[in-house]
Amino acid sequence: MTVADPDFAREEARAARRARLFTRINAADKWFRILGIAWVTPMLKALAGDNPKTQARDIWRLLGVPLVAIGAFLLLWGALAPKVQTSLGAVPGPAEVWTEVVNLHADAVAKADKKERFETMVEARNAKLIAAGRADEVKSVAYTGAPSYYEQIWTSIKTVFFGFLIATLVAVPLGILGGLSPTANAAINPLVQIFKPVSPLAWLPIVTMVISAIYATNDGFFSKSFLISAVTVTLCSLWPTLINTALGVASIDKDLVSVSKVLKMNTWTKITKLVLPSALPLIFTGLRLSLGVGWMVLIAAEMLAQNPGLGKFVWDEFQNGSSSSLAKIMVAVFTIGIIGFLLDRVMFALQSLFTFSNNR
Repeated sequence: MTVADPDFAREEARAARRARLFTRINAADKWFRILGIAWVTPMLKALAGDNPKTQARDIWRLLGVPLVAIGAFLLLWGALAPKVQTSLGAVPGPAEVWTEVVNLHADAVAKADKKERFETMVEARNAKLIAAGRADEVKSVAYTGAPSYYEQIWTSIKTVFFGFLIATLVAVPLGILGGLSPTANAAINPLVQIFKPVSPLAWLPIVTMVISAIYATNDGFFSKSFLISAVTVTLCSLWPTLINTALGVASIDKDLVSVSKVLKMNTWTKITKLVLPSALPLIFTGLRLSLGVGWMVLIAAEMLAQNPGLGKFVWDEFQNGSSSSLAKIMVAVFTIGIIGFLLDRVMFALQSLFTFSNNR
């Protein structure tokens, strides 16, 4: 009977643990890429002892180079900004913009406290009325204070998703119809080519008049300005989804179409079991493009529709003309860019969950 070498057994167990660790790291790498933090993978591999030189090169490429580029941009911005004089003073540098970030956060906290005190006061008043047997005098009083910066961000996100949802519900069925039927495609294609290049600034007056005529009062579930912004987003963002859906459906493997005919699938089964699964990668590509377009369109729509979101915040600060207005506008610009990036990552994560596409 041979006795196993304990050192060899320990080394074998250690190798097995490392193999399991690298398997987990490689599995997590997909999600790191989706989240835009692909540099975490080589960092974890380096900590695990996997070829430190190679991992260091990857860390430098994925993390070091972007940080150097951002640092160079900030230095260039800080050096050139004071030299550009505007009607509102010199262009603010990174330090001034960061100061306004801190101020906007403090203002948002103060407004949240004020709103909470108001709601507490109303609840206490109503509780006293009920206790005194005067329940018929209880009123629900809405807080009418100015929205904070965070509330305006949330309004913009809600608006773009509402418009994007309507666009998706319109574009996907039309795209499937256009992809399945050459006749339907011939009917839809001219309309797409005509309306796709139209600017939101051209749509907005038409949408405003139509919404104002249909939605005469402003006491419904949605405010009029919210609907104007959302419908404008819909009209400008549905085209990428429609085009990509039609393209994805039209490019389905002809053998699969022949199989569906042999199996005598009805239209609904054909669409749900064959068309959608095959076209999903291109559909999601269209959805990502549509959401990006919708987010860009939204800012212009909010400026003119005066819907209390980021667009209105930018416009109000421009009209305000105070010494800090330009810095606040630049805070909004960075906020818009960061949120646009996060929205794209959300859509890419959904695409990765529902499709096998490796597109980045």
